[in-house]
Amino acid sequence: MEFSTILGAWVAAFLTIGIFSYLYKDNPFYKAAEHLFVGVSAGYLLSLGFWTQLQPNLFGRLFPAKHYDPDTITYTIYNVLSFFSSSIFPEGGIDKGHDQHLTYLIPLALGVMMLLSLIPRFSWMARWGIAYVVGMAAGLKAYGYLNSNVLGQIKGTAVNLLDFSLPVFSLSSPSIFNNIIIFVGTICGLLYFYFSKEHKGLLGKASKIGIYFLMISFGASFGFAVMGRISLLIGRFTDLIKYSGSEYNYATFWVLFIIVGALGYAAYKEEDRGVIAPIDNLGSSTEEE
Repeated sequence: MEFSTILGAWVAAFLTIGIFSYLYKDNPFYKAAEHLFVGVSAGYLLSLGFWTQLQPNLFGRLFPAKHYDPDTITYTIYNVLSFFSSSIFPEGGIDKGHDQHLTYLIPLALGVMMLLSLIPRFSWMARWGIAYVVGMAAGLKAYGYLNSNVLGQIKGTAVNLLDFSLPVFSLSSPSIFNNIIIFVGTICGLLYFYFSKEHKGLLGKASKIGIYFLMISFGASFGFAVMGRISLLIGRFTDLIKYSGSEYNYATFWVLFIIVGALGYAAYKEEDRGVIAPIDNLGSSTEEE
């Protein structure tokens, strides 16, 4: 087996057990694994975003290969940029199938303004870029949420209770019983959030039924989330078992031994210092008496 594969197994075992060491308490192994994970994730996402979004969608529309003409001002600037970084600005233009749209100079300028927040003197210019991004994101999210969640929920709860062509009961397909459950759950769930009147009498009973529906819904969502995390945990345990074999030089066992031994030694030293300190204080108080 190649050395790089074995080294990768050792690093993976160290990071996994280092994260699990937080179950004991916060320690340097956990901090090292956490910082490395955050740093690598940030760097990977930055690189991925640049090469899949910024380079093809922004520069690819400002300097497309199909409109390449070295005599124009635009591609003269492009050739200068290509001289410094030919990987980002390849010779002959960026061939991503786009037409040239110089209006993309506006988002380019807004992005440069956001980077100017690193310079205190020009940090005020970043507000324009941030305001544009926040406004656009809010508008798009609001429309998407309204279309998929609000209107979708309304359409999903607008069931026909008098459709006798449906079966009386069915677990996985529309039925009269399922329509009644949807109708009762929706009405009672909404009544629970009606606070203009005290929840007594019929309103109190309906809101209590709504609480049960909400508990079932939240419990199912939480259980689904936990199930997904458990699948990730099983994957990590599977890798640790795999890396404990002789082909990986027993990486899991050695890393576990080193981390547990280091944490045990640190705990012993802390306990030893905790015992010596009261003895020193007792000796000083005796001398004063």
